[in-house]
Amino acid sequence: MNIIAKELQLGSGKLTVMVKDSIDIKGFQTLAGSRALEKSEPAQHNATVIDLLLAHDCTIMAKTNLHELAFGITGINHAFGTAINPHYPNLIPGGSSSGSAAAVAAKLADFTLGTDTGGSIRMPAACCGVYGLKPTFGRVSRQGVHPAQSSLDCVGPFANSVEMIETAMQIIDPTFQTVDTLDHLPKIAYLNVNADCEIHECIENFLQKSNLSVTHVDVPSFQAAFQAGMHIINYENWQAYADLTQTGLIGADVQGRLLKAAETTVEQVQQAEQVKVQFTQEIDALLEQSDVLVLPTLPQFPPKVADAENTVAFLNLTALVRPFNLSGHPAMNIPLHTTTGQPVGLQIVAKHHMDEKLCATAKLLMQAAH
Repeated sequence: MNIIAKELQLGSGKLTVMVKDSIDIKGFQTLAGSRALEKSEPAQHNATVIDLLLAHDCTIMAKTNLHELAFGITGINHAFGTAINPHYPNLIPGGSSSGSAAAVAAKLADFTLGTDTGGSIRMPAACCGVYGLKPTFGRVSRQGVHPAQSSLDCVGPFANSVEMIETAMQIIDPTFQTVDTLDHLPKIAYLNVNADCEIHECIENFLQKSNLSVTHVDVPSFQAAFQAGMHIINYENWQAYADLTQTGLIGADVQGRLLKAAETTVEQVQQAEQVKVQFTQEIDALLEQSDVLVLPTLPQFPPKVADAENTVAFLNLTALVRPFNLSGHPAMNIPLHTTTGQPVGLQIVAKHHMDEKLCATAKLLMQAAH
């Protein structure tokens, strides 16, 4: 199924876990889905999140496959194979944390860890029909995670329930305190964003079942935040992986986009930082009026693997997720599906460091809908 990059057996806990192969485990190479790293030295230390897993009731079963160098959104990987999307085998698994999302969908682990720089947890979660949480930026340690330097990237969990997401968060973030009941019914703001009508309809039907107050709101700098996030990702990935472009071992898709990323200027990054401030202020202001923001995770249905070779043509798939990497707010994918069975992701966003209330609201929404 191309989900697993390397089978392991570390720890002896009851909870089975798999981790994206961009996270260091002592004694093993971190290949990040790339032939260009096949001669790299084994990691000398565990990433902090690995030590936390092993200190709790976990067994690490495997490292999972990913879009090469975690720099892509489809999950297609010609070097090590593309992870099969278990529920929707013809569709892309999504990237970059493709194997981690697919492993949960296939019930190969209780939860998995991925990373999210521009949607790389939430997007594959939506494609594979599972829950995925991008925590508040900086809340979960990135020590031992590749690339080493990132101003947007977050480590977070995938699972088949919000409750298991909470369990994972309690392990990888020792400050996480599960909220069992909310002190009031949440006010919901639905962001006016561009997405297929069928996707909006599916989400609105789901929200109607909750009988909660929903208002529609605009975010003026949303599109600018999407572009700003791309400039920062391109600039930082070129800093991290420029040397690897000399090896001739990177796949054509990622190689081409890295060379294009090299053209990103310092001025573009500085402008992106200004957009970051403006967009963050706009989201913060909305979250003073509402408890959570909701919007689709993906603006369209996931494409078929056969149609998705050109990553650039599908960059719009991250249009609704990447802005929240820029702002750093916690964001979760809740898996839904249309009446015809197509996957739809509902994305919910909360205030910085309100990851616990975000999870509690997700649980309330799921209970109300059922």
